[in-house]
Amino acid sequence: MPELIEDYFRPGWRSRPLTCEACEWNGDSTQMTLEPHEDLSEYLCPRCEDIMLVVRHPDLAQVRAAAAAGHPEALEQLALVDAYRQHKPL
Repeated sequence: MPELIEDYFRPGWRSRPLTCEACEWNGDSTQMTLEPHEDLSEYLCPRCEDIMLVVRHPDLAQVRAAAAAGHPEALEQLALVDAYRQHKPL
């Protein structure tokens, strides 16, 4: 059963080692194969392609809350959203 990360901005989920239940490969998300989808991303075992991790993408309210708390990645994401909105024709 893949691990579900509900809070994208939770510290440490990217670097925490996981063990694949199917083939016993061990590593962190940076070594896995990323399959992005609209509402979530799946991280697959690089050896057997079993889904090891499912991460829900944050909505704008979650990005704003994390940015208000000073989370560096949320600040970057919010800046991208703001830049997009400023340049988007109405």
